[in-house]
Amino acid sequence: MAGVGKLLKQAQKMQKQIETLQATLEARVIGVSSGGGAVQIKINGAGKFLALTLDPEFLREDPKFVAETLLQATQEAAAKAKEMNDAEMQRISAGFPLPGPF
Repeated sequence: MAGVGKLLKQAQKMQKQIETLQATLEARVIGVSSGGGAVQIKINGAGKFLALTLDPEFLREDPKFVAETLLQATQEAAAKAKEMNDAEMQRISAGFPLPGPF
């Protein structure tokens, strides 16, 4: 059963690393710009949207175009945050051996 104890210690270490990583990701800010800079979004590495800035001139455009540009910028920001989060989580979990047939 010594293997179980070692596995538990590794799991505890990994849990602490994940908690530290989560705090780090919350502090990282990703900026996304769309529509030639008319839409600017800030999101953190944990996926929380922090700010949305719109150029007032942009809002005078066709409403369908405005909506599409906002959606595109939002999707891009979410994808970048997820990509950052996934890469960091994979980096941490890479050294954690899974037991059994995994």
